[in-house]
Amino acid sequence: MTQTRNRKMRTIDIVLCGLFAALIAVGAFIRITIPTEPYPFTFSLQWLFVLLAGLLLGAKMGAMSVAAYVIIGLAGVPVFVHGGGPQYVFRAGFGFLLGFILAAFVIGLLAGGTRQKAGAALLRLMLAALAGLVVYYFIGIAYYYFMYSCVLETPAEWGLGIAIVGCMSTFLPDLGLCLVAALLSLRLRPALERARI
Repeated sequence: MTQTRNRKMRTIDIVLCGLFAALIAVGAFIRITIPTEPYPFTFSLQWLFVLLAGLLLGAKMGAMSVAAYVIIGLAGVPVFVHGGGPQYVFRAGFGFLLGFILAAFVIGLLAGGTRQKAGAALLRLMLAALAGLVVYYFIGIAYYYFMYSCVLETPAEWGLGIAIVGCMSTFLPDLGLCLVAALLSLRLRPALERARI
């Protein structure tokens, strides 16, 4: 009985990981290009599905689903905002994809269980999402800075300036997605946990 339940849980977890990897890929194609200078930044719905992966699947499974998405893109499937393939690691914005993985883990770690009053649960989910947002932007900006200052050998301040200007253009929409994801997950988590039993 226990072995059957464990096998069922593993199967459900694999399906959910695949589902969220696919949703993040779809989110990459629902995007708005923001014409910042000298390089445009892109706001997409990837972040919403990364948030939901962490909030609904937990730290380990959430991070695994996002990592699967990144690996699929690096393998050459054009699931990223600007295509795919191993050369994508040389794009200054690749750090934001790496940030997705750690952010999903942090979000899942902080989100906790569902046995809380609705108000307290929503606050906890929102705080978890905000912590993930900070992690996501920190890694993205750090990678941007590294690529411009070390790899592309441009002035360090210039690379950091581009990253900060670009991030300011997408930060508020991403902050709004944190609230949307917290509200959605508050409704979806109990049903999802029942399905995984």
